[in-house]
Amino acid sequence: MKHYYRAIAQTDAARPAGALTLAGGWAWFTHVEVLGRGVAPRLVAAAEVPGDVLAAMTAPRSAIGPLDMSRAHIMGILNVTPDSFSDGGAHDGPEAALTRARDMAAQGATLIDIGGESTRPGAVEVAVDEEMRRTAPVIARVAEALAVPISIDTRKAEVARAALDAGALMVNDVAGFTFDADLAPLCAARGAPVCVMHAQGDPQTMQDDPRYENVLLDVYDFLEARIEALVAAGIARDRIVVDPGIGFGKTMAHNLALLARLSLFHSLGCPVLLGASRKGFIKVIGDAPDPENRVGGSVAVALEGIAQGVQIVRVHDVDDTRQAMHVWQAVTTGVYDGT
Repeated sequence: MKHYYRAIAQTDAARPAGALTLAGGWAWFTHVEVLGRGVAPRLVAAAEVPGDVLAAMTAPRSAIGPLDMSRAHIMGILNVTPDSFSDGGAHDGPEAALTRARDMAAQGATLIDIGGESTRPGAVEVAVDEEMRRTAPVIARVAEALAVPISIDTRKAEVARAALDAGALMVNDVAGFTFDADLAPLCAARGAPVCVMHAQGDPQTMQDDPRYENVLLDVYDFLEARIEALVAAGIARDRIVVDPGIGFGKTMAHNLALLARLSLFHSLGCPVLLGASRKGFIKVIGDAPDPENRVGGSVAVALEGIAQGVQIVRVHDVDDTRQAMHVWQAVTTGVYDGT
């Protein structure tokens, strides 16, 4: 039977002697939850975990471009689409997009994710030429004006190629590099960092009837297999970020199961990205039909992700997330360093 090991992430100021640092970051652990299919979870001391697994849990993550993965980062969402679920049509054109990017950078975003194809539930595929038309000029304008790194949110190699040429640093693929066979080789050839996300189905149909044997372990297995495939394609493991894909082919129960045990994904040995901002489960739990009124719920999820050691949170509400993150860090540690 395959065993899965989840560090029980803690951030309390009273760190005991012998506690291990999770992923080279701010969280620590002394115990690990052992999971398996068809068996009850059990808790063991960290010393009982196999050495190679423990090494993956604890190893400091390599920087992604200029971004130091020993601290948490805010990825600001910049959709240049007419139909994204929250901000469709709000930032069309290079100048409007630059204004938004400038605001997010000033508010504390250390990475900006630019997308030209909506991946909301029910969205239809956008033609390559149209997606490039929406994204490449915006990326060029933002890259020219700002020092903040840029991620291109796309499933398509030609869109990614144009984005990298325009100044993007990273490729963020919601399809986990399964949509376009040319995308991984392109990223390998260009030395581009990548984010590989889990999704069940495509945006048009993913919420019709998502099912899993065990959503937590199924998503883990998918990401583990995709990491190996990307490494085989020539992408260095230290350039890979993983994302469990909250809301992408998942019910409310699936999303909550993933969020409750997010720290499992550190066992993959890669930085973890969490993108849950303004999503449908927050609408239901928080009684917030209007996406713009889901700030509180979105910030709550981002903070829980950071408490579990997640290195990147992808958000719409950058300023609110930055404020909450900095205050949380100060009150958790009892220290404020003035930054």
